[in-house]
Amino acid sequence: MSTHDRALPGDPDEPAAPSGPTADRRDDPPPADLVVDLGAHEMLRRAHVLDALGPDWDPVAALRGEEAAYGLLYSGLSAEQQRVYDDLVAAGVLPRRGDGHAAA
Repeated sequence: MSTHDRALPGDPDEPAAPSGPTADRRDDPPPADLVVDLGAHEMLRRAHVLDALGPDWDPVAALRGEEAAYGLLYSGLSAEQQRVYDDLVAAGVLPRRGDGHAAA
């Protein structure tokens, strides 16, 4: 067989060899289903959080403290701040909190 009888790379009469990401994977097995149950890990994470909070943690008191902090945050606003706040409340971005006056 002479060199003239062999197909050269890029020869239009020669079918192109597969290329790209799947060309090397012809013999790879099909992908396997992978199922991970994170339920046990989530329960362990929650147990660690509660342990870190300690036995004296009171969730009701924590929520009341948050509400009081939000009340202070949105109190004593200047006229411009109050206008922006009212615009954000009207747009549904912020909930209505406080009465706009400084806390005593």
